[in-house]
Amino acid sequence: MKTPRIQPAALVATLAVTLATAAGAQTLSSPLGSPSASSAPPAALPHGQGAGVHSPLSPFAPLPRRTDVVAWSVLTDVKTRIENRRIVPVYPRPVSELNQKTLRLQGFMMPLEAGEQQRHFLLASVPLTCSFCTPGGPESMVEVRTRTPVTYSQGAVVVEGRFHVLQADPYGLYYRITEAVAVK
Repeated sequence: MKTPRIQPAALVATLAVTLATAAGAQTLSSPLGSPSASSAPPAALPHGQGAGVHSPLSPFAPLPRRTDVVAWSVLTDVKTRIENRRIVPVYPRPVSELNQKTLRLQGFMMPLEAGEQQRHFLLASVPLTCSFCTPGGPESMVEVRTRTPVTYSQGAVVVEGRFHVLQADPYGLYYRITEAVAVK
């Protein structure tokens, strides 16, 4: 019997709800009735870094700074508008100028199929395993299609390929990188 393929949009929506629920569970009061440290209002984040960022309480270190990758703060600096009863992205010039360029991205793998070797996955700004990290929406994920399989890792990975800024993706994605290869 053939296993049905999970559609990326369905997986993204399910993961976003699951991660948001997990993140919300961290705001409960302590057993003594006083608010826990994590129930305080979140500190204001720099513009373009509201979704898909690490909490200071995260057991995972934020992605190491690299000068050879596009920063998530650039990709998450997207606004939206309603057009024909659909949410559409409005990309600022720095993001639009990345379209069709070869570039590197660093993030965490969200596999779309079973197996250690991945050719099609989502790259996210925060790890799936971090309940302290604020999950993001489509602005903090990139669909990745690779030339050769990439070994699954729970740690950060870097891929390089042709970057696409999507205008009307049927799955609601904002970004895709094709012909990608893993980079050390």
